[in-house]
Amino acid sequence: MSQDNDQTELAVLRARIAALEAAAAQRPPRRHRMRSLLAAVLIVIGCVLAPIGIVAAWTSDIAGDTNRYVTTVAPLASDPDVQAAVANRVTGAVMEHIDLPALLADTAPDQRPLLEKALGRLGGSLEGALTSFVRDKAQDVVASDAFETIWTNANRTVHTSFVRALTGNDDGAVQIKNDSVTLDLAPVIEQVKDRLVKSGLKVAGKIPEIHTDFTVVQSKDIGRVKTGFRLLELAGVWLPILAVILAVAGVLLSAHRRRSLIAAALGFAAGALVLGVVLTVFRTVYLNALPDSVSQAAAGSVYDALIRLLRTSVRTVAVLGVVLALGAWLSGPGRWATAVRQMWRSGIGATRATADRMGLRTGPVGPFVHRYRGWITWMLVAAAVVGYVLWPHPTGWVVVGFALALLFVLAVADFLAEDTEPAGAAGPAGTDAGSQRPPA
Repeated sequence: MSQDNDQTELAVLRARIAALEAAAAQRPPRRHRMRSLLAAVLIVIGCVLAPIGIVAAWTSDIAGDTNRYVTTVAPLASDPDVQAAVANRVTGAVMEHIDLPALLADTAPDQRPLLEKALGRLGGSLEGALTSFVRDKAQDVVASDAFETIWTNANRTVHTSFVRALTGNDDGAVQIKNDSVTLDLAPVIEQVKDRLVKSGLKVAGKIPEIHTDFTVVQSKDIGRVKTGFRLLELAGVWLPILAVILAVAGVLLSAHRRRSLIAAALGFAAGALVLGVVLTVFRTVYLNALPDSVSQAAAGSVYDALIRLLRTSVRTVAVLGVVLALGAWLSGPGRWATAVRQMWRSGIGATRATADRMGLRTGPVGPFVHRYRGWITWMLVAAAVVGYVLWPHPTGWVVVGFALALLFVLAVADFLAEDTEPAGAAGPAGTDAGSQRPPA
């Protein structure tokens, strides 16, 4: 009887233990919940810092690398809208210093009809004809190689001044005046004066040295832009690195690392895309806020040139995030991911079977690759990561190229990974199991 009671008590205890274990399985421990919460917070902060880090890296790049800056703005010398804006600005500055009565007075009496006839061919009044004549010469200058040289050399020389202008020190050829960043066009005006003199307009040689400004950036909030620029310049490359570190820490701390990695990668991609949308919207807002005296077409060209590298970084981070998320998903246990991997292996297996029928053999390479396939895979992934990090200014296409190259090398490794152990053989891999491969 006592034995029956003991058995009953033992059964009750086992039932209670089973119930407690089931409840514990349904309710995650507090420590587990705190880890998951902390991991989510780190990943979210990293994703929020990602677009700011992109802007910080771009700011540091533009501010710290003169060659990079010159390469960015050099194409503007060939931009039709910028050329037209510069030609109009130079024409206005020159016409302010040409006295039409003095021009006619300095012209010999026998040459006046020829001058009036030459200017009259341009149509309109004599003053309008002269303005058109000066504008044509200015347009010739800005469309020449000389203007490209002046533009490139000027931007190379004033790069430090440009940075000073945005960091609060207005000394130099590029200055902040009336909430705008301006560039002195005196060298261009000198070229126009020389052409006017060579074309017979001798009075242009008496024009004194003219310093006039070409607006590069204009905004009523330029003061706040200067402050933000300084902060981003100080952040430099450390802010994007911090964003990556926080995201990686969140993934490592998470209980479901693969899902966290997918979320973090897609979060970075989403943050980059949001930044891209902001840049597009801000372009419209910025151009609409410009005064009528500033050419919107030229200002749009300048804006697009300055943020071209920033847009490239946006696309790069977005593509990289999608590629990482896709890679993490394909390596998971999901139904569709498993089906994709099975199709991959089937394709590799069919290719290997065809090679076998053709008499191709891997020799000792196949068993070696098969034995260390895990290490080889991680080494290939690490090589792709190092290559991307060391690539100077990678683009979205560079990311795609590395991803495709990695897939190709992994396919070659799977093809070479010959399993020399026959089907059904016991023992660990690497034991003497013969050289025949199991039938495909």
